[in-house]
Amino acid sequence: MGFGGISIWSLAVILVIVILLFGTKKLRNVGGDLGGAIRSFKKSVKDEEADKDTAEPEGQIIEGKVKEEDKV
Repeated sequence: MGFGGISIWSLAVILVIVILLFGTKKLRNVGGDLGGAIRSFKKSVKDEEADKDTAEPEGQIIEGKVKEEDKV
Protein backbone atom coordinates (compact mmCIF):
# COMPACT_ATOMS: atom_id res chain seq x y z
CA MET A 1 0.00 0.00 0.00
CA GLY A 2 1.26 3.46 -0.83
CA PHE A 3 -0.34 6.86 -0.77
CA GLY A 4 -4.08 6.50 -0.20
CA GLY A 5 -4.40 3.18 -2.00
CA ILE A 6 -1.96 4.00 -4.83
CA SER A 7 0.99 1.60 -4.93
CA ILE A 8 4.55 2.57 -5.75
CA TRP A 9 4.23 0.68 -9.05
CA SER A 10 1.22 2.76 -10.07
CA LEU A 11 3.15 5.94 -9.35
CA ALA A 12 6.09 4.63 -11.40
CA VAL A 13 3.82 3.88 -14.38
CA ILE A 14 2.28 7.38 -14.14
CA LEU A 15 5.76 8.94 -14.01
CA VAL A 16 6.88 7.00 -17.11
CA ILE A 17 3.75 8.10 -19.02
CA VAL A 18 4.31 11.76 -18.04
CA ILE A 19 7.96 11.56 -19.16
CA LEU A 20 6.93 10.01 -22.48
CA LEU A 21 4.27 12.66 -23.09
CA PHE A 22 6.24 15.77 -22.19
CA GLY A 23 9.89 14.76 -22.39
CA THR A 24 12.61 15.40 -19.84
CA LYS A 25 13.65 18.80 -21.23
CA LYS A 26 10.14 20.23 -20.96
CA LEU A 27 9.71 18.82 -17.43
CA ARG A 28 13.08 20.32 -16.42
CA ASN A 29 11.99 23.72 -17.74
CA VAL A 30 8.67 23.51 -15.91
CA GLY A 31 10.48 22.61 -12.68
CA GLY A 32 12.88 25.53 -13.08
CA ASP A 33 10.06 27.95 -13.77
CA LEU A 34 8.11 26.69 -10.77
CA GLY A 35 11.17 27.05 -8.52
CA GLY A 36 11.77 30.61 -9.76
CA ALA A 37 8.16 31.54 -9.11
CA ILE A 38 8.31 30.17 -5.56
CA ARG A 39 11.58 32.04 -4.88
CA SER A 40 10.08 35.27 -6.21
CA PHE A 41 6.94 34.83 -4.09
CA LYS A 42 8.97 34.21 -0.91
CA LYS A 43 11.13 37.27 -1.61
CA SER A 44 8.11 39.53 -2.13
CA VAL A 45 6.47 38.28 1.07
CA LYS A 46 9.71 38.87 3.00
CA ASP A 47 10.07 42.39 1.54
CA GLU A 48 6.43 43.20 2.36
CA GLU A 49 6.92 42.15 5.99
CA ALA A 50 10.10 44.25 6.22
CA ASP A 51 8.24 47.28 4.84
CA LYS A 52 5.47 46.87 7.42
CA ASP A 53 7.99 46.65 10.27
CA THR A 54 9.81 49.86 9.27
CA ALA A 55 6.75 51.94 8.36
CA GLU A 56 5.24 54.31 10.90
CA PRO A 57 1.66 53.58 11.90
CA GLU A 58 -0.87 55.86 10.24
CA GLY A 59 -2.71 58.43 12.32
CA GLN A 60 -0.09 58.55 15.06
CA ILE A 61 1.24 61.96 16.10
CA ILE A 62 4.96 62.15 16.74
CA GLU A 63 5.85 64.60 19.47
CA GLY A 64 9.20 66.29 19.84
CA LYS A 65 10.96 69.60 20.24
CA VAL A 66 10.75 72.09 17.42
CA LYS A 67 13.85 74.09 16.61
CA GLU A 68 13.60 77.83 16.06
CA GLU A 69 14.48 77.32 12.39
CA ASP A 70 11.61 74.92 11.91
CA LYS A 71 8.99 77.37 13.17
CA VAL A 72 7.35 79.35 10.43
